[in-house]
Amino acid sequence: MDARPDVPKVRKRPLLPPDFVRSMLAGHSALGIAFAALIYVVCISGALAVFVNELQRWEQPDAPVVARGITPEVVTAVVAAGYEQAKADGAAHDIFVMGPGASSSRLAVFYHDDETGVEGEWLADAEGRLVTPIKAPWTQFIAELHMALHLPRTWGLFLVGLVGVTLLSSLISGLLSHPRIFKDAFALRWGGSRRLQEADLHNRLAVWGLPFHFAVSLTGALIGLSTLIVGVLAMAAYDGNSEKAFAAILGPLAREDERPAPLPDIAGMIAQVRASSPKAEFVSANIQHVATAGQVVHLGMKTPGHLAMSNAYYFDAAGTSLGDGGLETGGIGQQILGALQPLHFGWFGGMPVKLAYGILGIALSIVAHNGVTIWLVRRRDKGRPAPGWEKAWSAIGWSQPLAFGTTATAALVAGMPALPVYGATLAAALVWARLAPDAARTGRILRLASAATLVAVVAIHMAKWGVGATDPMALYVNAGILAVAFALALPSVVGRASAPA
Repeated sequence: MDARPDVPKVRKRPLLPPDFVRSMLAGHSALGIAFAALIYVVCISGALAVFVNELQRWEQPDAPVVARGITPEVVTAVVAAGYEQAKADGAAHDIFVMGPGASSSRLAVFYHDDETGVEGEWLADAEGRLVTPIKAPWTQFIAELHMALHLPRTWGLFLVGLVGVTLLSSLISGLLSHPRIFKDAFALRWGGSRRLQEADLHNRLAVWGLPFHFAVSLTGALIGLSTLIVGVLAMAAYDGNSEKAFAAILGPLAREDERPAPLPDIAGMIAQVRASSPKAEFVSANIQHVATAGQVVHLGMKTPGHLAMSNAYYFDAAGTSLGDGGLETGGIGQQILGALQPLHFGWFGGMPVKLAYGILGIALSIVAHNGVTIWLVRRRDKGRPAPGWEKAWSAIGWSQPLAFGTTATAALVAGMPALPVYGATLAAALVWARLAPDAARTGRILRLASAATLVAVVAIHMAKWGVGATDPMALYVNAGILAVAFALALPSVVGRASAPA
């Protein structure tokens, strides 16, 4: 056979120019470092916020559990009971009823008066009778930490929205700065260079959860920046009239007509909706200026097969339809608006979806945290170590589960407000970081302290409620907390056991 001449190999051109990749990597690093702590806190609190309804049941396990699909008669009864309680408290101005649904198994009534500031929150039974006030301050603390970082509401939402924008930008720049990120989706280099190990963990978790990461960062940005978006809409479409812009998105507002009137016929309104959507289930009722001639009802009803938590149907005091929000069958913009909250929190597919969101939320928290760890390790490899920052960053990361445990303990034992305890825990962790010999010791002690505190939370909860915990969710949440405590303690225990004598 004739020998065939060697054919020189042609080098493939890279998908992206090297200079562009370097620029993207520099931008990715800068974004991550500048907003790292905020991104991390929002992500890890968000993983908890997915289960805010389960945590509320855990925190108040003696309250009634109500199955979804309550009848119009029960809705009528709970509205009447809520109105009587609101009158007794001097807050019969606006009433909101939240029924059991895909994300919750309780029937709740909220009322408030804007002028006096008086408000109330009650849980009702399956017959619509008010049973007990809502007492879940720790759960409320978690929700507010994720939604607004406990800042004034408008500013907090805006800042969290910017965090969402930053996270979304980091995801995009991270993809563009790693052209091989999908090809190396299962490459994990363990046991060698710490920088490579951390980088592989960072990149693999980012790729495996990419659809989730993209969805929650985009929806979080839109929810957080909603006030700004409405302001732009008002300027562009309503000549700066923000009231008209809000009405276009949130529905009609009550008229200033305070003449007494009967409570609205909620059962009749539900019947009107079901005339065109027979399978629609009651989700909520928001009654503005209740029992006045100017009252308006926003009735939330959910039809199976739609992503929105509910569609809003609007009625006046006489029960006349004023249209609906179009969140289920309206225009694409209206349907996107209806999908934001369930997509962001995973409240659309029952417990399996919530568990997936919780696990992916923790993965995103790890991505946010070890991105800075990679930067710090790279500095050390280049001969420019920053041991103080390494210890501080370790403390910021591992103080979060510890803070969740200390705040829950304080709420269960003494009913203490969670925010001061949270701040004190973070401060104590940073002090320990300054005293600790290195970042590894900082993290190990904080992990063990977090695990011990979470075990204590379960023990305190069981001692406090005992047989009084009629809601089975208490058992499930306690089991979940113990599993997290075990996961936190395991690396330290295994590492110490395998260390040479």
